[in-house]
Amino acid sequence: MSDTMVTLVGNVATAVEHRETTAGVSVARFRMAATSRRWDKARECWTDGETSFYTVRSWRALADNVAASVAVGEPLVVQGRLRLREGEQSPEKGGQRWFAAEVDALAIGHDLARGTSAFRRTARVARRAGEGTQPDVEGGTLGEVESGTTVVMGAAAERRTVVPAGRASPDGNSPQKASVP
Repeated sequence: MSDTMVTLVGNVATAVEHRETTAGVSVARFRMAATSRRWDKARECWTDGETSFYTVRSWRALADNVAASVAVGEPLVVQGRLRLREGEQSPEKGGQRWFAAEVDALAIGHDLARGTSAFRRTARVARRAGEGTQPDVEGGTLGEVESGTTVVMGAAAERRTVVPAGRASPDGNSPQKASVP
């Protein structure tokens, strides 16, 4: 069975809810509003169409990055798998049938046609089988980092930036580099 892949362009409608499952997997959820715009020939201007709302879910590293990067009102582009759910309310609540459109996100980014954004790469800490969550670079312990990544530490101990191997540091200085195998 094929999944229905969609790309949504719209605005964040609710705050990001970020949590960890009982299995230790990060998940983030927010609502997104997408409004179509059409050219009205009779009035010779753009008009708003219907607004559709979608629940967007992301998992693991994407969920962590969404929680750190996305706020209400920001324009986003979301690509993912469309899931349609339906249900029925209890008789006490009217017994009406409901439908919900959800997207399991594979990629989320700011819509650069409507503003600017600054990208910051994060360190990816690998987990070994049977171990719990390891502290990341922010927590002070590096752990295992994906191959080909260089951790750059500036003059201040609190200021740490991750730079892909073979690239200069973001501020142009020559900080102390620690290459990770």
